[in-house]
Amino acid sequence: MTSTQTSPLDSIVPRILENFAQKNRAREEALSASRAVIRLSANAIRAVHRGELDRAGAMLNEAREIRDRAVKGLEGHGDIYYAGFLHDAQKEYAEARTTLALLSGGDIPEPEALGVEYPAYLNGIAEAVGELRRMLLDRLRRGAYDGCEAILDAMDHIYAVLVTIDYPDAMTGGLRRTTDQTRGILEKTRGDLTLAMLQRQVIAALDRSPQGGP
Repeated sequence: MTSTQTSPLDSIVPRILENFAQKNRAREEALSASRAVIRLSANAIRAVHRGELDRAGAMLNEAREIRDRAVKGLEGHGDIYYAGFLHDAQKEYAEARTTLALLSGGDIPEPEALGVEYPAYLNGIAEAVGELRRMLLDRLRRGAYDGCEAILDAMDHIYAVLVTIDYPDAMTGGLRRTTDQTRGILEKTRGDLTLAMLQRQVIAALDRSPQGGP
């Protein structure tokens, strides 16, 4: 082949480079979106604990819009979509939505309603158990016992479901480890609530007892 002849690579390589450029743009946009979703989800959880439920919902609506745009931008780039960072963002989003729902008296949202993959959903609701523990302890510190058992029941229900899922970590996004952590959180919280209730009963009994001697 002389220098004047055209090589197939002259047309092949530019196509490859253009594909790489598109993929890199999609990756950078998805990374930025993932960081934004994680930040908004974390801020929403903090707002829930402060009782700012409407503000938390607004932040999660914004997170949903950002996430949806990122997912659309990754169409045709499945290798980037499944790279892991978007999974983490969706997990944080599912955790925040579950925390908001349960601590505002609602039901656990469905994965289809959240628009998240099943592994991210399961890990998200598992991590929400830690936020439920935080809320329960906050109530105990304030002496507000009403609703604490309902929170513990919600934690127990999540764990009871997760522990039945027995599939490889590659399919579940490492759910087994997260479930083990959930069990530890549940057991500690059950002990804390039991102790607090017993102390409350003892104090109530002392308050009812006669004061002084004959």
